[in-house]
Amino acid sequence: MRIIALPLITCTLAALALAHTDDATLEGSPSIAQRYRESAERILQAALAGNDAYVKLQELCDGIGHRLSGSPQLDQAIQWAADTLKADGQENVHIEEVMVPRWVRGAESLVMIEPREAPLAMLGLGGSVGTPPQGITAEVVVVRDEEEFEALGAGARGKIVLFNNPMPPYDPEQGAGYGTTVRFRTNGARIASEQGAVACLVRSVTAHSLRSPHTGAMRYGDAKVKIPAAAISTEDADMIARLRARGVPVIVTLKMQARTLEPVQSGNVIAELRGSTHPEEIVVIGGHIDSWDVGQGANDDGAGCVMAMEAINVLRRLNMIPRRTIRVVLWTNEENGLAGARQYAKDHAQELANHVAAIEADSGGFRPIGYSVDCADDERLQIAAEQMRDLTSLFESIGATSVTTGHSGADLGPMKEAGVVLMGHRMDGSKYFDYHHSHADTLDKVDPEELSQDVAVLATVAYILADMPERLGQGATR
Repeated sequence: MRIIALPLITCTLAALALAHTDDATLEGSPSIAQRYRESAERILQAALAGNDAYVKLQELCDGIGHRLSGSPQLDQAIQWAADTLKADGQENVHIEEVMVPRWVRGAESLVMIEPREAPLAMLGLGGSVGTPPQGITAEVVVVRDEEEFEALGAGARGKIVLFNNPMPPYDPEQGAGYGTTVRFRTNGARIASEQGAVACLVRSVTAHSLRSPHTGAMRYGDAKVKIPAAAISTEDADMIARLRARGVPVIVTLKMQARTLEPVQSGNVIAELRGSTHPEEIVVIGGHIDSWDVGQGANDDGAGCVMAMEAINVLRRLNMIPRRTIRVVLWTNEENGLAGARQYAKDHAQELANHVAAIEADSGGFRPIGYSVDCADDERLQIAAEQMRDLTSLFESIGATSVTTGHSGADLGPMKEAGVVLMGHRMDGSKYFDYHHSHADTLDKVDPEELSQDVAVLATVAYILADMPERLGQGATR
């Protein structure tokens, strides 16, 4: 058995008891936290004392590396995950077939020709078309947002449009601002092509950079003309913007061999800790096994995968078998298609009514801070959120007590219409987008102690949700 020893983070029973001394329900019966405090203490102590998550992440990141949809590396990672789960003694380990898109980057470059010759840091956006072999040489025009682009009008024709929209600094209350800034990465090429642009560049979606470009998915939608699209570093975007602001023409040559090939077979990896009393009822935990084709996919989302793999491993070693089944799902093709998520919802449509909850960890391997909760039924959502506030009071010593409502994970979305309570395992997001979709998303950015905290919290939440008599989002007990 491979165990990585970590400094013990003390979570004594007495300390946890102080966290929630009046946590009874309105009916006077014990709260979730009261009922499961002893079990939570046992899981937390065991996981924090030592677990296998970081060793698993080394095997995935250092041994296999990045894992783009349709690549041989993704195939290798899927088989590795299945073999590892079997070796850990998990039940019902198998791979469920999924057909996924295959986009290939190929060789690419961006060179500034005027006012001086210099290579620029770039990464083609996933799904982009390529350029002609000789590339595209054109003047660059710079806009910050849709309003400036509309004002540009015909000035975009025959030019390369750079959307230089900065991501705001991370704010503990408001988050990273990714949801609004990413719109130009996603839709910039379609917008630019409408005014006759010949290519599109976007400022990388990050607030911090060491001249490292960040890739990601783009889409053409209903565009009549598909133009190449690439991300450039924030430093190069600012340099071009400064030159243009002084009236200096900027001419670049963009070369991209990007192409989309026929879909290929991939798979979702499934494993279970079967329930003792109601094995037909399921709590899903997981992450996505694919990544972009740069870096190692350590934070996005290797960490989420090994958290789930090790969460049930901790429970199995403790012989803590809940009433319901805990199912690990490692989805394929989250980054550029969500084919794995859609296929899982389709393959398991008949049992979604028995999915008590589904949890995805897709925010890195950083310190856990709590959970987001989402559900199509607003009444169930509010009940589930209150239940989770009760449950997460057990994690006060770790600081993972925050419960919010809203988006909880891209791979969970296809299950929402079936009424499944969806949950996102939330982590400190202050550094996540520094590495996101870049060459810098490597193993060294994951702290083993913080990863172990994630394993401890996820294992505890999964166990309690799978064991408590009442279903999440429902007040009635058996």
